[in-house]
Amino acid sequence: MSVAITNKWVALALTGLAVILSLTTWFSATAILPELRAALGLDASGAAWLTNAVQAGFVLGALVSSVLALSDVLPLTRLMAGASLAAAAFNAVALLDPGAGWVIAARFATGAALALVYPPSLKFIATWFRKGRGLAMGAMVGALTLGSALPHLVRGLGAGIDWQSVLVASSLASVAAAAIFGLVLREGPDPFGRATVDLRQIGRVIRDRPVMLANAGYFGHMWELYAMWAWILVYVGAAQAGGLAITNASILAFAVIAFGAPGSVLAGWFADRIGRCKTTAIAMTISGTAALLIGVSFDGPLWVFTLVALVWGMAVVADSAQFSAAVTELADQSHVGAALAFQMGVGFAITILTIWLMPLIAEALGSWRWTFLVLVPGPVLGTWAMLTLRRLPEATKIAGGRR
Repeated sequence: MSVAITNKWVALALTGLAVILSLTTWFSATAILPELRAALGLDASGAAWLTNAVQAGFVLGALVSSVLALSDVLPLTRLMAGASLAAAAFNAVALLDPGAGWVIAARFATGAALALVYPPSLKFIATWFRKGRGLAMGAMVGALTLGSALPHLVRGLGAGIDWQSVLVASSLASVAAAAIFGLVLREGPDPFGRATVDLRQIGRVIRDRPVMLANAGYFGHMWELYAMWAWILVYVGAAQAGGLAITNASILAFAVIAFGAPGSVLAGWFADRIGRCKTTAIAMTISGTAALLIGVSFDGPLWVFTLVALVWGMAVVADSAQFSAAVTELADQSHVGAALAFQMGVGFAITILTIWLMPLIAEALGSWRWTFLVLVPGPVLGTWAMLTLRRLPEATKIAGGRR
């Protein structure tokens, strides 16, 4: 039974903590990829699928959730608690040494479970924040960002730590998240209406032009985000091998991803004041520029490379929550959960392609230096979509009329 939480900021802090803890399972394998490759005997393609399996599982989980409107039908806290427990269990499968195929399948199942944690958490926190929703959702994406970055920190700080400890720590964290979701949290004072399963809802989402423009912004954003997150450690390692004086690649990778947390909160604050469309366009312009400049600074000096990487890390995810916040404001209010799950299902499907492409492009070029250039079209498309949405009359529904 949940305790009586009445303060929205306490609810936000606890929900953010639970998301951080559960999302540590997302990149737990990526943080120990060299060791897992050796233990499982994976080639470069197999290693890419080890990372991509989580994305693919999330896509399937999100799309099934959207079609069945799971987060519109089921109690959100119970849904997220059960999914966090499932993510913890699947994340730990590699500890049993069952073979490469089973580990990849378990990573897929981990992603499917997380699709029932992260999108519902955004709907959940929206029940606590009618005003200031951009800031609240920015904080949630900041939690996602920190959770994704933490395995790199564990790895970077523990010079002698074995890869099994990273998996144990992330699974235990997800169990703790389940306890918070299931025993502490409850929906806020402005819940969305309960829905029934309606397979026609996806068609309504697709035909809703303002919602789909917000989705197009998100899709362009996702073209860039997870490919950068998934391969930034390898990219930093390549720069290090090329002579750049980086002492700890894992710590820098953690910092790059983790910088997105304050970026998300800051963007949320701005979006509630100057508009979601304008804020996302600014963030994507900065992010796309950084994707161009990271290759220029590949050879150093170190402070330039680090600065560009950190600015990119802050901007690349800063806008993420605002696409989702816009959907909660534009979509049919009885199927907000389904609309969010659809947005994320398609968005994460896009990440599978870009994550898969990165090592292939690096191999073709013979270096990782200019590989991230292929990500630049994403923020260009996203910027166009959000500026187009800003001109529509329906945009007055966003952030209280602040476009």
